[in-house]
Amino acid sequence: MSSTADKVKGLANEAVGNVKQGIGKVTGNDKLRAEGVIQEKKGEAQQVVGKTKDAVKKATE
Repeated sequence: MSSTADKVKGLANEAVGNVKQGIGKVTGNDKLRAEGVIQEKKGEAQQVVGKTKDAVKKATE
C-alpha cells in the first residue's frame, strides 16, 4: 500500500472512530465507545506508517 493510501485510510479510521465514540457516549453504549477508541488508535497508527514510508522514500532518493 502506498504512503498516501495509508494516510487516507488512517484519517478515515480516525474519523469513524471519533463518531463511534461520540455515539457510544451519547447512547451510553460503552462497547461502541471502546470500539471507537480502538479504531481511532488504528487510524493514528496507519498514518504513522504512511509518514514513515514517506520518510524512508525521501531518505533513499
